[in-house]
Amino acid sequence: MTPAAFTQAVLGWYDQHGRKDLPWQQDITPYRVWVSEIMLQQTQVSTVIAYFQRFMQRFPDVEKLAAAPQDEVLHLWTGLGYYARARNLHRTAQLLVAEHDGVFPADIEALCALPGIGRSTAGAIASISMSISAPILDGNVKRVLARFHAVPGWPGKKEVENQLWSLAQQYTPKKRVRDYTQVMMDLGATVCTRSKPRCPQCPLQQHCAAYGAEQTNLYPGKKPSKKIPARQTIMLLLENEQGDVLLEQRPPSGLWGGLWCLPEVDTLTQLDEVLQQRGLTLLDQPTKQPLAFRHTFSHFHLDITPLRMVVMEAASSIKEFPAQRWVKHHAPGRLGLAAPIKSLLQSLGQQA
Repeated sequence: MTPAAFTQAVLGWYDQHGRKDLPWQQDITPYRVWVSEIMLQQTQVSTVIAYFQRFMQRFPDVEKLAAAPQDEVLHLWTGLGYYARARNLHRTAQLLVAEHDGVFPADIEALCALPGIGRSTAGAIASISMSISAPILDGNVKRVLARFHAVPGWPGKKEVENQLWSLAQQYTPKKRVRDYTQVMMDLGATVCTRSKPRCPQCPLQQHCAAYGAEQTNLYPGKKPSKKIPARQTIMLLLENEQGDVLLEQRPPSGLWGGLWCLPEVDTLTQLDEVLQQRGLTLLDQPTKQPLAFRHTFSHFHLDITPLRMVVMEAASSIKEFPAQRWVKHHAPGRLGLAAPIKSLLQSLGQQA
């Protein structure tokens, strides 16, 4: 199947079946495409829609995003996960305003030089918002091309990824590149799905090597299995006599970087030290504790045991710890919260 025939087939399918009413497909700008692409990394379209709409309402352009406090950016990201994406988004907005007058560069290499923008995201921004012929290779496109050509191996391996990039470049057209980029993502998301692909609905079915060999389940190759380790932590729900809860801001990088979380200890033997460091005295421990639960990241499980207690603070304690804040559990404010923290604060309201 020639590249021209390939393009014609998928664009014909797009004209009839492609998604054209997603929020980021309206009023297309490099900014809107960029935000949607970052949100869609590791996240399903159905989840992203509401987040994107709220984000655009608060930050309608790159200047508004650049000027915002990071806390508010993280607050609007709460629940999407992979928070480094939000921190990079904020940093890139600031760089665009400071160094590019708020204008996205019309160059793949220049786009890739910005924090959080890789080759595929740069290709999506360029092709969708600027009509520049640039390939993309997100998870959906990898799956379509790996099956169409029966490319063996896990796409996470560099040699396999390079082969798929070569194919993506070969098929990317000069004309209608915006529609082509969208249809390749659509095919992977709605037809060439991970399990139970809808091959009869695919415009590439007759020429698909994996389908012809009845081996669509073998492509793309699976990531080598690896047991996910588990870690344990005790999260301290420290309440003052007014019922406010103590939150602390994480360092800007690392796990939950920049987010507001609860103080943590590995063992209860550390509790007295943690309270003393924060100028707090234990008054009482509530009888009803939130249930322990597991939160799973991409590379490990975190088993969380909440421990709720009432404390009294020294008058100067918060001044000595500027990265701390007492909040109402039912109204913590516009802070970036890790998802388990948000759930625990809500559970306090249910127990009240």
